[in-house]
Amino acid sequence: MGGLQKKKYESGSATNYISRNKARKKLSLSLADFRRLCILKGIYPHEPKHKKKVNKGSTAQKTFYLLKDIRFLLHEPIVGKFREYKIFVRKLRKAYGKGEWGGVEKLRENKPAYKLDHIVKERYPTFVDALRDTDDALSMCFLFSTFARTGKCHVEAIQLCRRLSVEWMNYIIASRSLRKIFLSIKGIYYQAEVLGQTITWLVPYQFAHDHPTDVDYRVMATFTEFYTTLLGFVNFRLYQTLNLVYPPKLDGKGETELKAEFEEDYAMGSESYLEKLSALSASLARVMSSAEDEEAELDHFPVEGDDMEKMEAREKAQQEQDRQKKLFEGLKFFLNREVPRESLAFVLRCFGAQVSWDKSLCIGSTYDITDETITHHIVDRPSLDKQYMNRYYIQPQWVYDSVNAKMLLPVEDYFLGVTLPPHLSPFVEEKEGDYVPPERLKLLALQKGERPVTEQDEDEEEDEEEEEDEDDDDDDDGEEEEEEEAEAEDEAKLKDMEEKRTQGKALSVKVTPGKAKQENRQRLEQEEKAEEKRLAIMMMKKKDKYLYDKIMFGKKRKVREANKMAAKRKALDEASKSDRKKKKLKK
Repeated sequence: MGGLQKKKYESGSATNYISRNKARKKLSLSLADFRRLCILKGIYPHEPKHKKKVNKGSTAQKTFYLLKDIRFLLHEPIVGKFREYKIFVRKLRKAYGKGEWGGVEKLRENKPAYKLDHIVKERYPTFVDALRDTDDALSMCFLFSTFARTGKCHVEAIQLCRRLSVEWMNYIIASRSLRKIFLSIKGIYYQAEVLGQTITWLVPYQFAHDHPTDVDYRVMATFTEFYTTLLGFVNFRLYQTLNLVYPPKLDGKGETELKAEFEEDYAMGSESYLEKLSALSASLARVMSSAEDEEAELDHFPVEGDDMEKMEAREKAQQEQDRQKKLFEGLKFFLNREVPRESLAFVLRCFGAQVSWDKSLCIGSTYDITDETITHHIVDRPSLDKQYMNRYYIQPQWVYDSVNAKMLLPVEDYFLGVTLPPHLSPFVEEKEGDYVPPERLKLLALQKGERPVTEQDEDEEEDEEEEEDEDDDDDDDGEEEEEEEAEAEDEAKLKDMEEKRTQGKALSVKVTPGKAKQENRQRLEQEEKAEEKRLAIMMMKKKDKYLYDKIMFGKKRKVREANKMAAKRKALDEASKSDRKKKKLKK
């Protein structure tokens, strides 16, 4: 007796997936609520390997989810809250329609609400897991904090994002965790090292912008709803690691006390309160500077499998990092009105500097422009009417470039009105065969303590070369005359020898002892290695040979691109040199 025949599309991979429509009907949710739930729980669509089998022979476009993920959502408490909210909206609409205002108030008081704490715990079992996923959370919160109050997003969400982002910046200042900065077209990229994890986030520029119409703000708001919960937990835990009070205090007052005392001026909805939050950076930086000095030097023990070289390299990297943390210590900065105040204040305080600005510009100013102890004045305009003698007037890029270079760069390259050097990305690391721009080479020379070649030096070298060429031309004329005389003498000797041979006279022949030719060992070794490599390539399997050829093709293409870049740069440099020469001649 044969077994029962399996029905088509009811076994195998076809049963592992479920379409979106079936999934939301199973959960009794609208499409908007289903999307929202999936975002909060971190569940995403999956593309089946055999889509036709899963779709019961049809080729129509459908979105599929894993069935086990949807079953997992059936037991989620938030699903019940979504249903309660649906009922609440229906009742509220009915009460409005009937004009039952007492009922409306009662319904509003009992509005269903939910928390995402359990979802954060569920998605991130350990704190390190949460830290690794803060990149997107930070970028989204910093983006929302710059939004205008246009009605596209809830004001409460914008204010919460602003508060969390300021708290994060305060922690980075306090822990001196910032490592790299890059000013791009999209915004400012920051990279910090927090508890051994590298975290990179993007902060938009503080420009007035219109909301684009082709963006679904509901989806963004749902992501932000989850990310704000996550970032709140992360900030709380990070403040604990530094023994700092959370929420952060200013002048010995917490957020609740501040709100109670200055309810009108510093309410959560006011700009003044948010600016007060930004001013927290100064007090936190001062607290940490005293705490860091008391830290004892830790002992270093070799890790299993490590040799002394690796241990020394690690110690050297640690020392370099410690030096970078104190990059701006002892320096006093004043920010002019037109510069990006918050970004510069954040970066400078991360590396131990004192920063201030005009009192009329923002809360948090600690000293005035007339202070004689100011060492650097950051200005972003061609010139200033009034200048003090005992300070440097520099453009903002000097701060960011110095951080990336891990050293104080020469200020003369960043003076007012000077054409700034290119702002190189610290996230790009050139490998062997890559094009290295001259600015990077100059920076490497500065880091090694060498004197880089400047444009003035290049011009002087060119002038010297031209003078040498003229001298060489004179020398060449003298050498040519000497060569002609030597050739005449040789011809005379040859004629004498020919005459003696025809007359039968014996020629006087001198035999000089030969010298043994020394072999170049290095060249021989290179030739042997090249021969070994050639033989190894010949002995390769066809599959390996194909892969090797692809790798070599990629390397050659990289070299070609590097050569093209170098040629372009050479052409540009030559054009600029010719312009400089023309200017010199005109003078």
